[in-house]
Amino acid sequence: MVSKELPFTQDKIAEIITEHPTPFHLYDKKGILSNAKDLKESFSVVHGFKEFFAVKALPNPYIMKILRKEGFGADCSSMAELLLAEKAGIVGEDIMFSSNDTPAEEFIKARELGAIINLDDISHIDFLERTAGLPELVCCRYNPGPLKEGNAIIGNPQEAKYGFTREQLFEGYRMMKEKGVRRFGLHTMVASNELNPEYFVETAKILFDLIVELSRELDIRFEFVNLGGGIGIPYRPEQQRVSYDAIATGVQKAYDEKIRANGLHPLRIYLECGRVITGPYGYLVTTVRHLKHIYKDYVGTDASMANLMRPGIYGAYHHITVLGKEKEAATHMYDVTGSLCENNDKFAIDRKLPEVERGDVLVIHDTGAHGYAMGFNYNGKLRSAEILLNEDGSFIQIRRAETVDDYFATLDFEGLERF
Repeated sequence: MVSKELPFTQDKIAEIITEHPTPFHLYDKKGILSNAKDLKESFSVVHGFKEFFAVKALPNPYIMKILRKEGFGADCSSMAELLLAEKAGIVGEDIMFSSNDTPAEEFIKARELGAIINLDDISHIDFLERTAGLPELVCCRYNPGPLKEGNAIIGNPQEAKYGFTREQLFEGYRMMKEKGVRRFGLHTMVASNELNPEYFVETAKILFDLIVELSRELDIRFEFVNLGGGIGIPYRPEQQRVSYDAIATGVQKAYDEKIRANGLHPLRIYLECGRVITGPYGYLVTTVRHLKHIYKDYVGTDASMANLMRPGIYGAYHHITVLGKEKEAATHMYDVTGSLCENNDKFAIDRKLPEVERGDVLVIHDTGAHGYAMGFNYNGKLRSAEILLNEDGSFIQIRRAETVDDYFATLDFEGLERF
């Protein structure tokens, strides 16, 4: 069986469990920092590069502060995410606010923080002007429709609810110029968990060509282009990590051919990756409660789809290590399950593992993005703690586990007595 390495030992997990019962999400600070530095180094060849970490992937201010120290901004899409960025010390144009169906209060907060506002629809120009006022700098999200294929997670751009059409972009930027907007950006996001580096280079080429046309026709100058996120990670052991160098080199070559050659330099290049920044450095740690043998063999854990939704809704693969049995042969076939009253509450189906026993600790890999963040409370399941593993092997709790009191906090039991 092809395996994946772990940045911690069985003894370290046993030490953590004495203070924080399973299940919990554990994040490897050393891995996150090393990866952030790799991204910056690769993209140093690209003019004015900046990464805006997609808060939706891992909405924890401790993680955001770690990345802020590396020069990363925050890509936010809601009031809560704006507030998290503010609490992590990320403000001003270090925030990219990309929302849809946006309420007035979120535009107002984004303006208060000085965030870059990335509009999702042409009608939002007037709405933003009425509710919060038009800032000096505005960005628009482009939906390329048939020009670009999406993928299984994010869908076909022609079917997606996001962004302006090409024609709307020309009309929208013209409107904003007439209304006094003087600084402009352009954005798109058309894939998620994409492992082909050329996909992102092609996206850059589409946006660069569009900027050339918009600049010429409307006589406006773009300050930046946001290529979006979507760089994938190797969930399966046999998959290879996406080459940052390949993307950066391809984007810079396209920049020289299209932007610099048309006299539009300088144009800053932004990304808003989330998954690839933290995903490989998160782990869901869970304990085996029961073993069941009926038509299939089941490993029942104290985690559930409420802790990690991706396998249940996408059929996504997440590698599983049985701690202490890493060198044993994978001789048994199991479905690894949680305890929700849903049959798709499974972390793995027909997965070969070493023989599992009650009390074994399982580590589910690559949960550092869209793991805790997609959690929920169905069946009254409580959200888990989040633990940060420091470079020196020490650890801190960066989010406590929910309690039953948390779950009931929004219910009015006193009112029930009067009902």
